[in-house]
Amino acid sequence: MRATALLLTIVAATTVTFAQAPKSSTSAKQGTPAKTPSSTSNAQFDKLVAEADAARKAERWEDAIALYAKAVKLRPTYVEGYWYQGTAYYTLDKFDECRGKFREVVRLAPKNGAAYAFLGLCEYGLKDYDKSLQHLLQSRMYGVGDTGDLGSVARFHAATLMSRISQFEQALETLGEFASEGNDNPRVIEAMGIATLRLPMLPEELPSDRREMVLMAGRGSYMMATRNTAAAGKAFEALVIRYPETPNVHYANGVYLLLEQADKAIEEFKKELELQPGHSASLLQIAFEYVNRGDAKAAVPWAKQAVEAAPKDFATHKALGQALLDTGDVNGAIAELQVGIAMAPESPGLHFTLAKAYQKAGRLEEATKERDEFTRLDRMARENRAGAQSVGGIGRGGH
Repeated sequence: MRATALLLTIVAATTVTFAQAPKSSTSAKQGTPAKTPSSTSNAQFDKLVAEADAARKAERWEDAIALYAKAVKLRPTYVEGYWYQGTAYYTLDKFDECRGKFREVVRLAPKNGAAYAFLGLCEYGLKDYDKSLQHLLQSRMYGVGDTGDLGSVARFHAATLMSRISQFEQALETLGEFASEGNDNPRVIEAMGIATLRLPMLPEELPSDRREMVLMAGRGSYMMATRNTAAAGKAFEALVIRYPETPNVHYANGVYLLLEQADKAIEEFKKELELQPGHSASLLQIAFEYVNRGDAKAAVPWAKQAVEAAPKDFATHKALGQALLDTGDVNGAIAELQVGIAMAPESPGLHFTLAKAYQKAGRLEEATKERDEFTRLDRMARENRAGAQSVGGIGRGGH
């Protein structure tokens, strides 16, 4: 199955609008006047483009590629020519050639989000997943204009790649956008289930014997995202009854229960810890819950266990830093928060909490610097919710 089989035949996104192809620049270097082509070469170029456009609209992809190639040879800054070669190669599942053409597009139009989306999708097809995620996130940052289907495909694949590298909360946040749109496509539900059960894999890697369980989890998370809490509760209850010994099932139910039954949620996280001692996500949830209740003394031992279980996870240091700060151990809090920021310098929440710690320590200049950094990063996070660092506690909002 092709990499982008989700909501559409991707060809539709490449042909519905010419406007998505960035316009050609007048020269290879901005500010340098382009040489005026002769009338003969102008006529030849226009003829090639007309023939290439006709071949593309008729879905004669190989002919279109050859004709656009001749056009860009005559006019190397003809960015639409690279664009349409790229989309034609994509349609033919020739992802390596597709990647090469979209590299040319982003070179000539470095802020075109739709081009980054296609570049990332080509790299997904090549299983170059790290670069794919990078470019798919860039496409979200720049936007893909009025080609909404392309944006949806890019968003979906970015989310699945987040799950692959264990960024499960970020994956669920991104997939939740589909829920807010009322899109309950089975592949969206499946991807949500993978993230909910914290499975570091792509949908195409999911074993068939785990699919039913994953879909049950995904439906629960989908209902949570649509704020249908009653239906979500039934879904997670059924999941726990059917798969009580499966890793992360009690954790998923605990995350749901945090909405209205925090004590029961903590019980579920403890059950997860019985199945998986040192389950850092459960330890974090318990620590953050006690912090949110204002019971920092109870939070500290859970946060310390989380740091021991996952010392390279910035969120564990954030939790311990916050708990220590609230118990009055300002120096201990500063030390933990500094470790967290070294790991995740783009996390607004860490800078916000460290600013409070510096303020309490009387280090006012450093507090001001951290508040300014928090403000800058928070603004960026609000503009682009697909970044790699979470803003608040694990699976929770807030700073």
